[in-house]
Amino acid sequence: MSAENPQDPTEIRCKEESKGGLKFDVIIADPATSPPKRPSSPKDKDLTAEEIAEKLKAAEERRMSLEAKKMAQIAAKLSKIEEASKNKDEQMSEFIAQTKEALEQKMESHIEKREAYLTDVKAKLKDHLVGVEKSRQILEQQTEEVRNAVEEKLKSAAAQRDENIKKMLERLKEHEDQAKKVRLAWQDKMTALEAQLQSKMESAELRRTQLEAEQKEKLRQMNDLKLSEIKMQLEQMEKQERQQLEERKKRIESAEANREIEIQKKLEPVKKNEKRAELVRQNKERLSTQPQEEITSSA
Repeated sequence: MSAENPQDPTEIRCKEESKGGLKFDVIIADPATSPPKRPSSPKDKDLTAEEIAEKLKAAEERRMSLEAKKMAQIAAKLSKIEEASKNKDEQMSEFIAQTKEALEQKMESHIEKREAYLTDVKAKLKDHLVGVEKSRQILEQQTEEVRNAVEEKLKSAAAQRDENIKKMLERLKEHEDQAKKVRLAWQDKMTALEAQLQSKMESAELRRTQLEAEQKEKLRQMNDLKLSEIKMQLEQMEKQERQQLEERKKRIESAEANREIEIQKKLEPVKKNEKRAELVRQNKERLSTQPQEEITSSA
């Protein structure tokens, strides 16, 4: 970096020695034009001591005036250079601060949205598990009631009827074991899903930290980075995050639909068993009322 003026005998050179420091070299050059020749004094006239002193004094004043003029020009140029450097530093600092603030606001907004979504997903999963547990308890209670009713009604039945009841109880037990297996498998799936969500949250947090460190390092190394490129990168990242969140949401909805289908399939045998128990009860009532009708008809 240098500043030169061909009409000015003074040359100022400026170069950057280190980051944030400048070095100025001031070179006073020879006059561009030759000085005017002094008129030769007549040889036959001798100068007195007073005339010589006056001429020396005038020469000294001219020299001092020339030096003062040069120093004023140098000071003016140095002032302009310092002012330009100061303005540049202020503009660069303002740009870095604005860029950093915008980036931090974007990242905070993205983190808040992501945490809100994950909180909503966890709440829905919790409510869903509570509903599954209630359904399981109701199903076990109904199964227990059916088993107790069948046992009480068929205590005084014949051996064949006892065999049928035994088979029905075995089927109910198998169904209960199957329901427990399904419940355990579903709990394992929920645990794995929560662990996967936690791992993805940690990975996203690490990725955000790495991205923030990379962006800060780029801001320090590249002072002329355009703000439009940073915004484009952030928008692409947000779009990718939204796509990933949409895919996770679709997977969770599909899992819930499949679980509902499985629950309905498991409830069908219970309903059939209830219908069978109702038929057995009706047959028992019909058999118990038939002897009374025969006694009445004979009487």
